[in-house]
Amino acid sequence: MSAALGLKAKPIANEPAHDDSDISALINRLTAEVNQIAVDKTKAIQQITNQMKMLALNALIESSRAGAQGAGFAVVAQEVRGVGQQVETIARELESQLTKRTGDLVASIDRMSQRSRGERMVDLSLNAIELIDRNLYERTCDVRWWATDSALVGCAASPDAAAVSHASQRLGVILGAYTVYLDLWLCDLDGNVIANGRADRFRAVGQNVAHTKWFREAKTLRSGDDYVAGDVENQPLLGNAQVATYCASVRAGGQANGAPIGVLAIHFDWEAQARAIVQGVRVGDSDKARVLLVDSNLRVIAASDGQGILSERISLSLNGQRSGFYQDGSGTLVAFHATPGYETYRGLGWYGVIVCGA
Repeated sequence: MSAALGLKAKPIANEPAHDDSDISALINRLTAEVNQIAVDKTKAIQQITNQMKMLALNALIESSRAGAQGAGFAVVAQEVRGVGQQVETIARELESQLTKRTGDLVASIDRMSQRSRGERMVDLSLNAIELIDRNLYERTCDVRWWATDSALVGCAASPDAAAVSHASQRLGVILGAYTVYLDLWLCDLDGNVIANGRADRFRAVGQNVAHTKWFREAKTLRSGDDYVAGDVENQPLLGNAQVATYCASVRAGGQANGAPIGVLAIHFDWEAQARAIVQGVRVGDSDKARVLLVDSNLRVIAASDGQGILSERISLSLNGQRSGFYQDGSGTLVAFHATPGYETYRGLGWYGVIVCGA
């Protein structure tokens, strides 16, 4: 079991963030140049036809002055005038059609670029939430495994001074190897903390946690194979640090079907680990992106800009979808992906979200 994140992002996270926009910008520029050339050339044709019509008009005037001798020349001048008008009409139609076609092309390229960008942000949202899922799956394995440790089982069964000291020592050894935890608590069935791994930092022993949601749920676990995954919260007994608490029941004899004799609560150092994930998502500077993790209530539990954590709720238009992207009324691109779960960890209904400035 890994002691830290130790998880690598999918290849999509390592691709250059600006390729799509560069290609789109190049095509848009070339299309605009073609459009400008077409406009310039049709204007040049129109100028020439205007000159032809003026010459034809002058020729008609001169032929009328010449009387009968200029009659044949008048016919030619009239034909030249007619050809000039036809050329002018064709040039105008060409300009109108080319402008419309190039405009349609630019609009189509913009739509494809936006779609490509949106799909990439959805992939990055999935990438972020998957990293959390894989990491928290390990936490569920840790708590169920450590709840069978003989020192913890013995202390929960008979919490005398020697047993408490031994259990605290064992918890301290675990913490020395697993740097992603702030503290580990062994609680009795009344919610009293009877041992912890960092007694020198956190005065948790003797405190009662029976009122917490995670402890109440842990007391009702049916076997040692089950676990509780608590909401991300500020824990007052840990200096008000942001933690995700995972629990398993300590059972008689360390057996999964043994009678419950205590609860092991492990406090995942949420802020540091989550910040590493959201700040590690490879969005480009031009995206002006804010990367978020939100819980099932759409409460922000991690943010790449460090703002609104545990206090902000975002408005997310899911429309019954687990993943997708859209532009809101201000033109902001919003991409999201629901937690897919990992192995036996089903996830908690969280989302990875990326909000890109307009």
